Amino acid sequence: MRVDAFDFDLPRERIAERPVSPRDAARLLHVRPDALADRIVRDLPDLVEPGDVIVVNDSRVIPARLYGNRLRPGVDPLRVEILLHKAEGGPDWRAFARPGKRLKTGDALDFGGGFRAEVTGKSPEGDVGVRFDRAGADLIHALESAGEMPLPPYIHRDHGADERDKTDYQTVYAREEGSVAAPTAGLHFTPELLARLDAKGVKRVAVTLHVGAGTFLPVKADDTDDHKMHAEWGTIPPEIAATINAARANGGRLLAVGTTATRILETAATADGVVHPFAGETAIFLTPGYRFRAVDRLMTNFHLPKSTLFMLVSAFAGLERMQSAYAHAIASGYRFYSYGDASLLEGAPR
Repeated sequence: MRVDAFDFDLPRERIAERPVSPRDAARLLHVRPDALADRIVRDLPDLVEPGDVIVVNDSRVIPARLYGNRLRPGVDPLRVEILLHKAEGGPDWRAFARPGKRLKTGDALDFGGGFRAEVTGKSPEGDVGVRFDRAGADLIHALESAGEMPLPPYIHRDHGADERDKTDYQTVYAREEGSVAAPTAGLHFTPELLARLDAKGVKRVAVTLHVGAGTFLPVKADDTDDHKMHAEWGTIPPEIAATINAARANGGRLLAVGTTATRILETAATADGVVHPFAGETAIFLTPGYRFRAVDRLMTNFHLPKSTLFMLVSAFAGLERMQSAYAHAIASGYRFYSYGDASLLEGAPR
């Protein structure tokens, strides 16, 4: 499809700079096949039934934005910014760098406090490989000290992410370290809302998909067939797959919280709707015409024009329906993007 088909005009003032408080006070647009309904997120227990299963992404955002100096013998230090976007094992990561053109293989990067890395290569796509001087928990600890939360480019801060963003840009159930962007639909959940969903008899399980910074990259192709997705690593443990399949076999609906949970579920599902255990990378790209195998309902935020995320929701609920929903959201003052409001999309009946 033409990428232009997914374009729309969004006033700058509709982009949320901060989340609402409490989180579950955000607005929720219920997008049904025949109507739109304005709700709030804390209404969610009224919109699910006992036996339904809610799938969340428990990936935890790491402070993936680093500022430091390039050190090269005989040359003055150069100030650099590094945004990690994909773990490659141990101390090795792929990263976007500024000014990337002035880095070369072998350059040393100093982030202060004895925390260093080396540039291991540059790709044709423009990112760089970096190898840190530590790995595992030691690397995470160093990032916590030297890095900052990697807020998306449409959230403006005079001096980068602040102390409030450290909690605002993290879900309350985040557990598995590895994302460099938040699974933002989950930002709306509070302990109180989770308790009410549990009391309703809804099953809640967690999968993991480590979100890469590639989620913010623009689609440069003119046609969706020519766009290449960045791969992201995720896992669905056997017991989680079994719980999902049992709930659906008993008539429960599967509600995916976020496009990331949706992508890994659809990656692991077969044509019969069965979700299989999974551990590995996925680069699945969901566009209109795709027949969803496992996900019955999708809770998600409002996304950028011409983004792969808006293409995904258009694949799930239909392009015309999503265009109407977004027009309603814009006219009604809904807040967009990572810190914005949410929508609950109904898929086609099984």
